[in-house]
Amino acid sequence: MTEHIIEEAPNKPGRKEMNPLLKFALELGPLMVFFFANSRGEDLARTFPILGELGGPLFIATALFMAAMVIALAVSWAVTRSLPIMPLVTLVVVLVFGGLTLWLQDETFIKMKPTIVNALFAAVLLGGLMFGKSFLGYVFDQAFKLDDEGWRKLTFRWGLFFVFLAILNVVVWKAADAYYGPGQVSDDLWVDFKVWATMPITIVFMLTQIPLLKRHATEPLGGKKE
Repeated sequence: MTEHIIEEAPNKPGRKEMNPLLKFALELGPLMVFFFANSRGEDLARTFPILGELGGPLFIATALFMAAMVIALAVSWAVTRSLPIMPLVTLVVVLVFGGLTLWLQDETFIKMKPTIVNALFAAVLLGGLMFGKSFLGYVFDQAFKLDDEGWRKLTFRWGLFFVFLAILNVVVWKAADAYYGPGQVSDDLWVDFKVWATMPITIVFMLTQIPLLKRHATEPLGGKKE
């Protein structure tokens, strides 16, 4: 039986699924590592001197974030024997921009990463719709089942939301630098926003999509189809 390296299309029979809680943990875990390493960077450098050679807290956080992303994707592969598309794209961008951040000792690159990733996701989702592909189904089909029209509408809305997140990251980053000046304080504010604000904003957006999910569900949310 041929294994698919990249996850198969949503609703395809025989597609291996991951426990939703495990999937959420793998997606959130690297972010939590990033936040912890940034907030405890000096302590980590004292405990593990090799980390101190990377630079300040943000550089230590960047290195550990990259490692956590690789581990999360490896666990995903071990469980499903396939690689999820969006985390894979995120990993590639993280490795490129994280590597530049560490090599050039310039936090600009890691701060650009969320904007690049979100803009790329928006381009993939909205561009896919132009070719009749609803790529969002690859991400959420384990959480709920929708008809084709539902996936198209949800993909379009998420595409616009990713555009919003891409712009918002730049606004927060530049506003923090302008108000506090480039340095650890503005870095901490940006990291706090990335970890603690982006997720609630995303959750609020997801809650606003519940009516659409109910209208286009092929299996009623929270119950069996009658």
